Amino acid sequence: MEDKIVILTGGSRGIGHATSKKFWDNGWRVITCSRTPVAPQCPWEQNKSDHFQIDLEDLNGLESKLSELIKLLDNKPVKALINNAAISPKNNNNQRLGFIDTSIELWQRVFNVNFFAPIMLSKAIINNLQLAKGMVINVTSIASENVHEFAGPAYGTSKAALKSLTREMAADLSKLGIRVNAIAPGEIETSMISEDSEQLLKSIPMGRFGKPDEVASVIHSMCTDSFSYVNGTEIEINGGQAV
Repeated sequence: MEDKIVILTGGSRGIGHATSKKFWDNGWRVITCSRTPVAPQCPWEQNKSDHFQIDLEDLNGLESKLSELIKLLDNKPVKALINNAAISPKNNNNQRLGFIDTSIELWQRVFNVNFFAPIMLSKAIINNLQLAKGMVINVTSIASENVHEFAGPAYGTSKAALKSLTREMAADLSKLGIRVNAIAPGEIETSMISEDSEQLLKSIPMGRFGKPDEVASVIHSMCTDSFSYVNGTEIEINGGQAV
């Protein structure tokens, strides 16, 4: 496991948990970061030293946690960084927050988690990624391209920014042997799916929601040698919803 280290944010549920398990099952050492403790269903629950409980909204707190992460890595090569954690705030009725109803403070919180935290984490482990000729995968969203029925403007624009950041990182970091790509999931069966989401099925040619493990499989494949010449690309995982 020491030969293949992956660091993943938002690993306690949904796509993040499925992705963590996929890498774990394939013999990787998985280092997770999330605002909650290690989930009991995680196969690495006893190895809590590889989990960092941190609220990515708090960039000052993240700074100190990154120092702990660097110490834990001890100059070891890191093969992959998955910037997966994100927040998509709703109103009191669990409905989409529009532009007028989204406060500046909430915009800042969303961008801290969805955009600035990936920047800070990526920069902190540049040397480790370079040692492994590793890769960064940013998890964007179908909401980065079009107004989404349930995801508000703060979420959509933060993911659009992350998509653009992927391109810029790929151009700069490839000089260090580090590749940077993104995936853009559509409607995936996670806690973000509700009964109201059923109406979205009519816009998905495959007629169903995606499964977290299907997204995890794409992410894992992108970290293999078969994707060695893929750089600066965003892969859509949406069952054809964007066609």
